[in-house]
Amino acid sequence: MAMIDRYKTPRRSPSPTRLPQKPRTTIVLALLTTALILLFLSFSPFRTNPTPGPLFSVIIDAGSSGSRIHVFAFSQQEGSLPLLDLNRTAVLRTSPGLSSFVDEPVKAGDSLEELLWFAKQNVGQDSVGSTEIRLMATAGLRLVDGDVREKILESCRGVLRESGFKFEDDWASVVPGYDEGLYAWTAANYALGKLGGDPQKTIGIIELGGASAQLTFVSDEVLPTEYMHILKLGKTTYNLYSNSFLHFGQNSAEQSLHELLKSGSIKSTGDPCMPKGYSYEKEMLEIKGTGNFTECQSVSFDLLRNGKENCTFQECRIGSAFVPDLQGHFLATENFFFTSKFFKLDRKSPLSHISSAGEKFCGEDWVTLKERYSSTDEEELSRYCFSSAYIVAFLHDSLGIPMDATRIEFANEVGDIRAEWALGAFIVQRMASISKNSASIFKSTLAPVFLILSLSLFIYLSVAKYRRPQTKTIYDLEKGRYIVTRVA
Repeated sequence: MAMIDRYKTPRRSPSPTRLPQKPRTTIVLALLTTALILLFLSFSPFRTNPTPGPLFSVIIDAGSSGSRIHVFAFSQQEGSLPLLDLNRTAVLRTSPGLSSFVDEPVKAGDSLEELLWFAKQNVGQDSVGSTEIRLMATAGLRLVDGDVREKILESCRGVLRESGFKFEDDWASVVPGYDEGLYAWTAANYALGKLGGDPQKTIGIIELGGASAQLTFVSDEVLPTEYMHILKLGKTTYNLYSNSFLHFGQNSAEQSLHELLKSGSIKSTGDPCMPKGYSYEKEMLEIKGTGNFTECQSVSFDLLRNGKENCTFQECRIGSAFVPDLQGHFLATENFFFTSKFFKLDRKSPLSHISSAGEKFCGEDWVTLKERYSSTDEEELSRYCFSSAYIVAFLHDSLGIPMDATRIEFANEVGDIRAEWALGAFIVQRMASISKNSASIFKSTLAPVFLILSLSLFIYLSVAKYRRPQTKTIYDLEKGRYIVTRVA
């Protein structure tokens, strides 16, 4: 019998032999390919052709002296600015403005009926239900007491709800002054084709309305927070100075002048901002025009400094508001343009030309002026003496524009497009709506894609685990090695 050598080193047992496994790369690639196909199919709407047009959007500009309804016809391509169809874009203005309903706010909505009829005629009955309508009130309604203002807006909301157009209650509101300026700036630069490019190559906007004035432009200065506004359109971000000067519109300023004359705060023999021979009554007091342009300009400058004692900045150029140095070229609209047009001046006329024309007009006898401008309403005609002097005081004395500068263009239109703030509001809201819808579609699409991927992975792992062969490992003494065998 053989003896076992207890001191002999035992032979090391070999490692168990692993069964060959099927590669999983093919399955993983299949899952990834499926996910990519799902993503492509999900987001393919963003790669489609432009949205067929025209589409429509309606905005009611509820101003201080009247309301304008704008019907914008357009086509839209993903990632681009809306393209206006000028042949089907229309506007209608009615009077009076919503602020005239302070005594009967519940009747304010009735004033919209003619405007809505006009919009429906231009949109077409088939498109009314899918067309958004917004009412955006400006300075006139800003000056109305809060409770009365809300009653006026609610009256309008009631009519808009029943109009047939697509409408939500918060789409009827009072626009903050700086937004009005931002929208006007957007409209002007859209018309000039400057949106989407270098922000420094954009043009500034100065509006002279009835109750307020707006100033907006790209500034590279460090601005106080309340005057700094960031506007993002598509992939371009604009850092803007924007402010609305409430009470410094042409009508409000002229009203302030009349109040000062009545109270005797202005030491004058009459109204220097009215032509010679013109007279008007102010609360039982007859005031006669003296037609002195220089004195009117000086008085206007004093009006523009009203409130300067409340200035909290190093310098306030209009009232108590901070205004940085004006950079680049500007488009001067509304009453700036109307006055320039009345005097038949070139769009790029320097302020010296407005000053000369205004001085000549103010000095004319009222009877002569009425004969020369017989087709012009007398009340409107009487205001051009004040408006010309106020414009020079506003742009030169307050904002520092040189009298011989030609970087101010007096115009309400650029080409065939009216550079009105309502157009800018439409563009900004349209782009914001596209961005919001894209984000919503992205979220709603991505969720099911991840769900499908997770479910696929779970099924794969479950099946793989279920199909994994059950094995046992034993050591074969005779063969001297481990053997892995399947278990049935």
